[in-house]
Amino acid sequence: MAEAGALGEAAMGLYRDTYAKWKNHPHEFWADAARDIDWVTPATAIHGAEGWFTGATCNTCWNALDRHVAAGRGDQNALIYDSAMMGKVKHFTYSELLDKVATFAGVLQRHGIVKGDRVIIYMPMVPQAVVAMLACARLGAIHSVVFGGFAAKELATRIDDARPKLIVTASCGLEPGRTIAYKPLLDAAIDLSAWKPSACVVMQRAALKANMIDGRDFDWSMEMEKARAAGLKPACVPVAATDPLYVLYTSGTTGVPKGVVRDNGGHMVALKWSMQHIYGINPGEVFWAASDVGWVVGHSYIVYAPLLHGCTTILFEGKPVGTPDAGTFWRVIADHGVKALFTAPTAFRAIKKEDPKAELVKDYDLSKFEMLFLAGERGDPDTIQWAEKALGVPVIDHWWQTESGWPMASNPMGIEPLPVKYGSPGVPVPGFDIQVVDEAAKPVAAGVTGAIVVKLPLAPGCLPTLWENETGFHSSYLADYPGYYKTADAGFIDEDGYLYVMSRTDDIINVAGHRLSTGGMEEVLAGHPDVAECAVIGVADALKGQVPVGFLVINKGVNRPMADIEKEAVALVRDKIGPVAAFKTALVVQRLPKTRSGKILRGTMRKIADGEAWTTPATIDDPAILTEIGEVLAGAGLGKKV
Repeated sequence: MAEAGALGEAAMGLYRDTYAKWKNHPHEFWADAARDIDWVTPATAIHGAEGWFTGATCNTCWNALDRHVAAGRGDQNALIYDSAMMGKVKHFTYSELLDKVATFAGVLQRHGIVKGDRVIIYMPMVPQAVVAMLACARLGAIHSVVFGGFAAKELATRIDDARPKLIVTASCGLEPGRTIAYKPLLDAAIDLSAWKPSACVVMQRAALKANMIDGRDFDWSMEMEKARAAGLKPACVPVAATDPLYVLYTSGTTGVPKGVVRDNGGHMVALKWSMQHIYGINPGEVFWAASDVGWVVGHSYIVYAPLLHGCTTILFEGKPVGTPDAGTFWRVIADHGVKALFTAPTAFRAIKKEDPKAELVKDYDLSKFEMLFLAGERGDPDTIQWAEKALGVPVIDHWWQTESGWPMASNPMGIEPLPVKYGSPGVPVPGFDIQVVDEAAKPVAAGVTGAIVVKLPLAPGCLPTLWENETGFHSSYLADYPGYYKTADAGFIDEDGYLYVMSRTDDIINVAGHRLSTGGMEEVLAGHPDVAECAVIGVADALKGQVPVGFLVINKGVNRPMADIEKEAVALVRDKIGPVAAFKTALVVQRLPKTRSGKILRGTMRKIADGEAWTTPATIDDPAILTEIGEVLAGAGLGKKV
């Protein structure tokens, strides 16, 4: 591992040259990248007041499918559907996927969908979700994917905000040990919402059939047959490069969801460029993003980027553990010849907890596997080193957000693999001028923690605004640091230019006047050999303002007294960070509360610990965990039992 300040120019030469080329000549840089995209009409300006590639017209579906078939790639696998839940695998070539997408575009057309209309997609991890997304893009309609199984109230708020003409759904989703009926949730959401869609297209799954409402609900298979019989396969509709491709809702601090807008032109250019230069993937190779189409990773790196680049992408319906065991990821990699996997650190923490010695890896042929990418939660050094040892490949932490749409900091494997620094997601990606500033928006020195911001204008592919909420866009992202985009993450940049994202700005705690990062404490706790994963929150304290409290999930098979592990954890933090951390409490818990995308809900845990009023987050994976956390806190004399 490289130490801060230890890298010479030669170690980062190609990266530095590429980054300098972008920074000195940004328009020429992106004009060059745009040559890899098919345009109906060219841009009149690379970047203007309206956004990236002003004046250009294009179609995202054409670039993802049609052009590859026209270029002779039609017989290559475009999509591999691997359902661990159903024990089935299905392959779709580019020609086959194009046929299904064009046909479903005909279904949408029969229901009156035209350019600019919104379509909500409320689906599990099935190929029909991808087909629906690309069919919307084909017609110039704007899709908004809502994570399958989201609560009715949350779905209703998205219906009211997006005002969709049509909703595409499935009868159910499959989780280990349970089947989730989607249709009752959708029906309840439509009842709750002021806006009413004109129709719903429902994919019936064998595990659970949905009851249909006459005149409003239409069966997916029957609608496809009708469109096919009528020969309805509409051509791609040209849209402006600055027109929206999709709206993806992310939770707002007020509880009102924010509709992140993604444009067509800049999005295609950025994602196509990223596959080669960040991920080191060539056309024709197999790329797997183990996420969900309901999240930004699923949009960007299950659906759009791999298909724009002419790769084979994997749609996996399952979990890293329990479908059937902690070796399921290795099985998928081996079965399909995956070159690179992209997933969240929380998935590897779950695997490590179940199989601490990585004994299941040896059961599979991973000879084609070359790289593991992690993002979504902070990649703690212990998890990264465990994965390196288990898999024998580079493990690349990288950093981005729903709003950015693609990585802002990474180890750019396709430009030049750089030395790995544990705890850092790498260096700024060309397109992003990342800086760390104080509360007055003044840059801080190398190694000093502050707010992470990005100098405007944002790169292609980033959100140009929020859906019909320009005021909210400005107040959420631009107002606090004029001239910069606020990431709401905190961290520092070292002497070599490596970024360290330590926590959300809300997770910087003030202990007796000392500003401390909970992420730094978590990094220490994760290094304990018995700890599978952990979280640290700041709890209100009458004397010090705040004091840190750690939560520990222990590896499977550990039979030592939990009280001993808790004492050792406290001693570790006091040894590595010092008494200034005032770290005196570590609590063993069975599991941590997380969103469905794997982010730990530290803010809710803090409210419980402080005895504040709190509500169950809409994105939570299992609400029962909050009760467990409350009971553990109550046992330690903190918070109140919930």
